[in-house]
Amino acid sequence: MPSLGVNIDHVATVRQARMTNEPDPIWAAALAELGGADGITLHLREDRRHIQDRDLHLMMQTVAVKLNLELACDDEVLKIACNARPHQATLVPERREEVTTEGGLDVAGSKQRVADATKRLKDAGIVVNLFLDPDPAQIEAGHAVGADAVELHTGAYASAVAQLASPEQLEKLLAAGQLVREAGLTLHAGHGLTYRNVRPIAEMPGMCELNIGHSIISRAIMVGLEQAVRDMKRLIE
Repeated sequence: MPSLGVNIDHVATVRQARMTNEPDPIWAAALAELGGADGITLHLREDRRHIQDRDLHLMMQTVAVKLNLELACDDEVLKIACNARPHQATLVPERREEVTTEGGLDVAGSKQRVADATKRLKDAGIVVNLFLDPDPAQIEAGHAVGADAVELHTGAYASAVAQLASPEQLEKLLAAGQLVREAGLTLHAGHGLTYRNVRPIAEMPGMCELNIGHSIISRAIMVGLEQAVRDMKRLIE
């Protein structure tokens, strides 16, 4: 059974829209834990559009489950991560104009940069996860740079499910998952996963961790965060 990492970035997005102190993502993390979250995920972006340094600092002191920090291969945020030492760091691509992360990290095209970032994080005792498209070349490159895990980008699958045309994308993910496992890496998945499309991904052989944010926070507006997390946990179990 895969574990559930709850991404609380969207809570910080609402806070930053008014540049005030609420809703506090620290409270959100606590409620997600009460709902059964196995981990808390947050993305410290270079432009600090939602999660702030203060949030990471306080969550390192208060979160009792696994803390997964998403970040780019940027010197400033790498330095912050190495000092904070979360359990896991997930390297992701980052573009200033994007609304959310739009694709997997291009490890094959920037192998040395990703390898250097991976080494810095691992030297600090942090598990390194790479957010990758289900592309054999990227998975091979991810293994070559020394990562511990690969989080498959499920965005294309999620879009296909919405258009009732998911089998091809699911097959790509299944094939990529097999490559990840054969490389000796831990298999994770995330992006665009919802209450309607999560089950086939949770049932993938060897799936260890799912990271889900938007769908859970969206449901939480209606039913509360603790209940929304419980609902998702029940589906992936």
